[in-house]
Amino acid sequence: MDIDSPKPDDVKTGGIAADRLRSLVERIERLEEERKALGSDIKDIYGEAKSAGFDVKVLRALIRIRKQEPAEVEEAETLLDVYRRALGM
Repeated sequence: MDIDSPKPDDVKTGGIAADRLRSLVERIERLEEERKALGSDIKDIYGEAKSAGFDVKVLRALIRIRKQEPAEVEEAETLLDVYRRALGM
């Protein structure tokens, strides 16, 4: 091979390293497929919870709350309480 010849994995098309681009696209595609499978699994678990008598809407709220910091949860609960009292609830 000539010293000035590009290596096969360095081949550029229009200034783009084609192999690198292909690798990135394929990795993204694999992750998208995994995300789709995970979404389906999560949907199945919510279905299982519903058939066991749990309220899916409340489960989703609990999961959203568990992702938050304790201080954020406390602040939201305090505001909710203030708003409820303001409305006479």
